[in-house]
Formats: sequence, structure tokens, C-alpha cells
Amino acid sequence: MRQEISIPTKDGAMRAFAFTPDTGEGPWPGVIFYMDAPAIRPALFDMGERIAAHGYVVVMPDLYWRAGAYEPIDMATVRNDEARREAFGRLRASTNPQAQMVDTEGALAWLDQEPRAKADKVGLTGYCMGGGIALRAAAAVPDRIAAAASFHGGNLATDEPDSPHRQADQIKARVLVAGADEARSFPPEQKVRLEAALQAAGVEAEVVIYPGARHGYAPADMAAYDAEASERHWREMFDLFDATLKG
Repeated sequence: MRQEISIPTKDGAMRAFAFTPDTGEGPWPGVIFYMDAPAIRPALFDMGERIAAHGYVVVMPDLYWRAGAYEPIDMATVRNDEARREAFGRLRASTNPQAQMVDTEGALAWLDQEPRAKADKVGLTGYCMGGGIALRAAAAVPDRIAAAASFHGGNLATDEPDSPHRQADQIKARVLVAGADEARSFPPEQKVRLEAALQAAGVEAEVVIYPGARHGYAPADMAAYDAEASERHWREMFDLFDATLKG
């Protein structure tokens, strides 16, 4: 079951979506779903519902809520449509790592008060830009996060001072990072750097590259969608969540 919700944060009322299993009484473990850059849209609803059907309460923050109402971006048209590129740029500019942690705090607070959720230990999953957010959130609230999964995320181990890999020593969660071997934003040298940072921090982690996959392989509406890679991500994510949140 999906419902649109409004979550109070210190920045204002955040638009979000909640997903719960259609059968059973719960409570079920809580998961925060961090969207990809194209924003909230039906393909992500399908993904949230699939996680819920596996026995989780899912909260999906609209990370662009500060920009006001918007239509989901069709990434296939962005390159050739200047107006759409400008709209996309405004949405991307409405969020940043600090705002995303405010949104994470709100999502955790919502799970805390939701009677159908078990929120003492929470799982995170993120896609594209959400992949980096999942790692940052695992570091920001380490005592709350049991598992963090990042799929086709980019810029996870760069020279920038706020690169997610620099926060590895704050993470207590079990981590899964699954990049794409045709993604320029997560090249082999970043994989090696991220692996080294997580290992040095003593984080139980797996960092892999899905062969033949492109950036955006998981959501079914993306041009880069890869059924084999997407199904692999579902298997590995559920293995991670089931072991850490249901075990």
C-alpha cells in the first residue's frame, strides 16, 4: 500500500511517500529509499512497493520538496530540451548534503512514530545521487542504521572534501555498493579508494561493479535499465536487509 505523507522537518514540511505490506499486521523493519536524480515518479513507486511486499515499511523522501511542485523529469528528453534542462537544474540545486541529512532525520522520526514499523535499526537504499546519500546517512546517524545499499551511485570516492568515502570511519552499518562498469562517475580507481576506506574503517562491506551495466541500470523506466543487473540488485539488497534487519 502506498500513501503520500507530509513529514515535519526543521526546514519545513517534507513531501514523502510511505509503502507498507498489503498483508500481515507488522510491525515490519523500516527502510529509507533515496531517489535518483529524475525525481519521484511511477517507476520508483513500483520499487517502493516491491520492497514493502518483501516485508518492510518504506519511506521515500522527495528530496526536491524545497523546490515546490514539479513534474517528474524524463531523462530521455533532457539533453535536447533546454526548458527541461533548466527545470532539472532547479530541482538538483534545491538539495545538498546538509539538506539531505535534515530529510533523513525527518524520515527516521516518521518511522519512529509509525506503529507498523520497527525503527530501532533501519536499512537504507539509494540510486544514482541517492547512492551517495545512503553512505552519508549511514555515517551521520550510525547508531540507527544497520544496512546501507548504494546502486549505480557516482562520485563516492573523489578528491572533494565531502566525498562519502571520507566518512567511512563513522559507519557502523553493513554496506553494499554496486556500481556499473560503464559509468564514468564511479570508475575503477574510485572503487579501489572506497574499498580501501571501508576496509581501513573496519566496515563490513562489499563493493562490486556489475559487468556490462550502465549508470541507471535498476529503475525500469531508465534508458540504461538492465533487467539482469536490476534483478541482481534486488537479490543482493534483500539478502543484505534480511540478514541485518530481520535476522
